[in-house]
Amino acid sequence: MLDRETIAKVRRIRLRTRVILESGVVGAYSAVFKGRGMEFAEVREYQPGDDVRTIDWNVTARLGQAYVKRYVEERDLTLLLLVDVSGSQRFGSGFLIKRDLAAELAAVLAFSAVANHDRVGAVLFTDRVERYLPPGRGTDHALRIVHDLLAFEPAGRGTEIAGAARFAFRVMKRRGIVAVISDFQDGELESPLRMLRRRHDVIALHLWDPREVEVPAVGMVTFADPETGEVRVVDTSDPWVRRRLAPVSLEAVREPLRRARLDVLSLSTAESYERPLAAFFAAREKRR
Repeated sequence: MLDRETIAKVRRIRLRTRVILESGVVGAYSAVFKGRGMEFAEVREYQPGDDVRTIDWNVTARLGQAYVKRYVEERDLTLLLLVDVSGSQRFGSGFLIKRDLAAELAAVLAFSAVANHDRVGAVLFTDRVERYLPPGRGTDHALRIVHDLLAFEPAGRGTEIAGAARFAFRVMKRRGIVAVISDFQDGELESPLRMLRRRHDVIALHLWDPREVEVPAVGMVTFADPETGEVRVVDTSDPWVRRRLAPVSLEAVREPLRRARLDVLSLSTAESYERPLAAFFAAREKRR
């Protein structure tokens, strides 16, 4: 049973997602994430004008006249959302915490996939795989993913990208799209994501909060690490302390993702994500 706050969040995300999709994101998704290629359909007799490179020489030799292979574009895509639900995702200094931002981004991608007649599934992970929602079709299935992203209580608190990447590689046998939504506060990023990219089209949506990059000078403050539970009282008026407390270097996070040859989009909890996401899709489309 969902509590009132979660139900309200689901409704807000559904309405917000509908507005975003109507603005053209579905078209951008469709343009960027095409089918896996051309799939063999049938063999038929050669006709004048056919590309000679499509001739099936085995069938031609067996039947004594020219036959060609016919292909159709394969449209059946699968989108798998790898969503970080670790302790650090519960942090946010503005309107949204990172986990709520992750749910909104997942909703936009999931409903774009539904509108494009693709299947969508989700892996919720911390330092372990917490929940797997196998790929399915339809609005109800996409809504279930959003519900779980908002309401599910994970057992773990840490972050391990490698385990989630290995799990995704194991369950997705055919080439598809993998969207990793995380703050990537994990030291082991490049190798597991490079492995995943060998089979799939992988994008990284990197979530961050301004207070992770720069801590304000506000005197004595109690800090609790959301992943380890460690509590410290520090004096933020000391510049050295503020530098030590800012654990996130955006470039340090993005660099191993780029070395793994992933397309990376960094999104702040303090800013709207619609335009950066649309620009991200547009940039990918130009490169295809």
